[in-house]
Amino acid sequence: MKNVKSACITLLFLLGISTVHAQFGGLKDKLLKVGASQGAKALGVDKLLKQPAAITTAFEDVNREGEMMPDFKAKEKAQPLYLLPKNPDGGFVLCAGLYEMTNKSYCLKAGTFAPSKGDGYMFAPVLGPKEEIVISILKSAEKHPDVEQHDIQVLLWTIIARTKFADYSGQVKLTAIQLLTTKQLTQLEGGALGVLPFDVMEKAKDQLPSGIKAVFEAENNIRQLVASGNYTYADMEKYAIIAGMAPPRSDVPSGIWTKHPDGYYIRYFPSGYSITKVQVYVPKELIASGTKIIYDAAGDIACPANTGSQRLAQTNEPLNPNYGLKLTTICNPK
Repeated sequence: MKNVKSACITLLFLLGISTVHAQFGGLKDKLLKVGASQGAKALGVDKLLKQPAAITTAFEDVNREGEMMPDFKAKEKAQPLYLLPKNPDGGFVLCAGLYEMTNKSYCLKAGTFAPSKGDGYMFAPVLGPKEEIVISILKSAEKHPDVEQHDIQVLLWTIIARTKFADYSGQVKLTAIQLLTTKQLTQLEGGALGVLPFDVMEKAKDQLPSGIKAVFEAENNIRQLVASGNYTYADMEKYAIIAGMAPPRSDVPSGIWTKHPDGYYIRYFPSGYSITKVQVYVPKELIASGTKIIYDAAGDIACPANTGSQRLAQTNEPLNPNYGLKLTTICNPK
């Protein structure tokens, strides 16, 4: 009964949007454009630039205490992480040993370089005003295998770009409705920006350093594409991903281990932004204490040491898993 009620509310919500669009047509688009222009000017460029990003996670949020260099546990053979017992609330119940999984991942920072071979990535949590919505999308996607990874990536880019839900159209709107609740859809309006007019963008860009300027401009271009309703994945990717490579940081090599707050070790090997190999090492003494340790990637970000590279949201969704394999470790989850 609860699901039927929820479906009815969502249907009424969508019918309301469709009715408004049908009544006002092009007038709505003009009003939105004027409103964005006047709103941005009224807010002022200084205050506009101080608006918080949707996701704020940065390398400064990485706790480097207990980090280990890439040769840590280099002689141990990893077992498939996805074969570990499933946790009812999401993720996997960890057992002692070394595990790995190649999983779907998502770019969470537009206007930056794709991961390169030498980039060092470390664990950080999803943080920011839209952290709850981003985590909800990643968890909901596990239950909707029919939703394409590209469609989820576009939705995440629109959220990172602080796009108003009123500006959503086409496939991204359908994806949002599939993966988010009605309440969460309305929350997309909070802290969102409309498409900023040219003069406001130019004034804003004059006050920004080059790296941040590229992100700010990319986000506005994404908002424009979504509002236009006429775009392809390639169009969106063109603004989200900068061609070339960011120079790696020598003090954070590829394959560096982060000590997770829950006591295990984790590291990341991205292949582009949409695929990441994750390795998790769980010390025997951690499990011996009897504590149930969960690896739930939906709240994790593989955070680059180089600020010019992309933050990568992780998932519990393995790519090309082989469930015919067996674990050699005997797991007794509490």
